Amino acid sequence: MGMTTKQPGIRVPLVDEEHAEGRTAELYEEIKAVTGLPFVPDMFRLTSTNPRLLAVVVAGYGGIFGGDTLPRQLKELISAWTSKLNGCPYCVGTHSWFLSQFGGSDELLEAVSNANTAEELPVDERTMPLMQLVTKVSTGAYKITDADWERAAAAGWSDAEMLEAVFCACLFAFINRLVDATGLGSSVDRSRISRLGDE
Repeated sequence: MGMTTKQPGIRVPLVDEEHAEGRTAELYEEIKAVTGLPFVPDMFRLTSTNPRLLAVVVAGYGGIFGGDTLPRQLKELISAWTSKLNGCPYCVGTHSWFLSQFGGSDELLEAVSNANTAEELPVDERTMPLMQLVTKVSTGAYKITDADWERAAAAGWSDAEMLEAVFCACLFAFINRLVDATGLGSSVDRSRISRLGDE
């Protein structure tokens, strides 16, 4: 496993990147490959003392961001927006930064930060019913109806695209709760990724 550290405010020990061994070290390399980052984000390190759990997080993340069913910009919008709805500043900061890297406009980033409903997001009429659908994943997935799916389909989204959009929102519901429960999610300042532009 390797040496661990406890960071202030984070409730679980994290395996240091330079001291990772065995399966954890392998997964750390995979994370850097899938994120394109030179370091392992702390979100992944939350489960680093249990490689079985870490592998689940890596598989979920790679499943969404490794595919091309939906454009990357839209997946980042869904990730940042879901995190906003779920009250996870760390993930909002991280995925707003990725959204900006994949062509998200300043207006869109501002809306992710300040909007309270999907209807306030500056997206086109094709994207709106999809964003309304993924919003309901966070605000009450049990309230999703056939009509919600049909509106997105009528706007031109395929079954495969809608499944991936909903899965992305579900994955971030999971990630947001993991991050918040362990104490990482309390502040956007904890996101090294969101600060990449500042350095």
